Order: sequence, then structure tokens, then C-alpha cells
Amino acid sequence: MGDQGLDQAVAERWVERWDRQQERYIADREERFRVIGDVVEHVCAAAEAPVVVDLGCGPGSLSTRLSARVPAARIVGVDQDPFLLALARAGGSSVEYVRAGLGAPGWVDSVGAGSGWDAAVSTTALHWLAPDRLTAVYRDLAAVIRPGGVLVNGDHLHDEQPAVRELAEVVRHRRAERAGVVENEEWSAWWDAVRADPDLGRVFGDRELRPESGGHGNGLSVRWHVDALLAAGFGEVGVVWQSGDDHVVVAVR
Repeated sequence: MGDQGLDQAVAERWVERWDRQQERYIADREERFRVIGDVVEHVCAAAEAPVVVDLGCGPGSLSTRLSARVPAARIVGVDQDPFLLALARAGGSSVEYVRAGLGAPGWVDSVGAGSGWDAAVSTTALHWLAPDRLTAVYRDLAAVIRPGGVLVNGDHLHDEQPAVRELAEVVRHRRAERAGVVENEEWSAWWDAVRADPDLGRVFGDRELRPESGGHGNGLSVRWHVDALLAAGFGEVGVVWQSGDDHVVVAVR
């Protein structure tokens, strides 16, 4: 059925509710967004017409914030979930949104941003990709990001050392307790509520109101990402921000 007729106020209400349920899992989500914005703003400062692509953009939470941080940039959000993209498009920002599966044949071309991207960004999305598919995505990105451009990925990334991994998870949980977000709505409960909303049911089919992804992610470590990005063709890779097991990793082309 699609997103025609989706009221902006309805979309904004569901995006706000999405942001709150995401904070249950990422207490410092807004700071993570700001850090990603810091990197993107710096990298794009000298570009005449910067291009920034948000990978797995969901309802556009990061894309919208980056549009405000770097208003001169062309920002393209990419996701395969039709309902989340509909929420993003109804938000009224200047961001362009494209439906495509990361790593699927031709996904880079479907973005329509050409070559010479200044930045690709992602937040809590790449962990849904299987390792072989993520490796292919990293190679694709290395081919389209300009020299000096960056991939900036914010996500929960595990440590390969079991004791350190456990302590990082403890730090994350304690931070969530201090932030008062542990009782926020769960991800699955948000989707249940979406399907129960008659306003959405009049616009979307039942299949469109079910998540495209599920499970708990690929469980890859920081070291795995660093090695994979270097092998894909990025010149330097490192962590620029961390809280517990929540990281922002930057790969410089």
C-alpha cells in the first residue's frame, strides 16, 4: 500500500516514540549522534557540495540531525524497511531516502549519489549484516568514498576478551540505570504497537508493519571491524568515542 497519506504529525509521533525505545538500549544515543556529527561536519567543511549517505537509516533519526549540522550537504538515507522509510519521508526534511538492501546487487548505484562520497554513516544498523555481507559492503564503500572521506559507525561492538566484554556490558547497563531509560519501551513492543495503530493500518499492509530484521546481531568485535575495513581499502581505522561497549568507529579512506 505504501506511505501515501501518512500524516506528518502521526509520523513524528512514531519517530519520537522510536527514539525513546532506542534509548533503552543506547542511553547516550544523543551524544553518539553528536560525535558522529562532529566527524562529518569536520570532514565536509572544505567540500563544495558534500555527499553523506546514512546506511540503515531507519526512520531518519541520524539523517535529520546531520541535515541540521551540515545544511549544505546532500544527505541520502538508505534502508530496506518500507515503513521506517515512510516515517522518515513524512518528516518533512530535505534528506533523500532510498529503499535498498545494503550489500544487495546494485545497492550503491540505487543511492544515486555517484562516486566521491564525503562520508558514509551508520548507527546501530550494521550489526544486522552477516560477516560476509558486511565485508562486501565495506569494499563497496571503499570504492565510492573519496580520499580523505570517512565511514563513521556507531554501534555496540564486543571485545574479544570475555572478562573485558562482560565489564563493558556492566558499564552500559549501569549507565542506562543512571539515565533512567531501563523501563523505556522495548523494540518488539514498539512494533507491536505499530501494528495495533488504526491510523497506520489504514495506510500500510500488515507485512509492511513488520520489521525487516530480527535477532541480536552479528556479535562482531571492534578488532574484526578494524581488520575488515583495512582489508577493504581504508587507510586508517580507530575508535573516536566509547562508553562501555558502545563505540563510534571511524575509517578514513
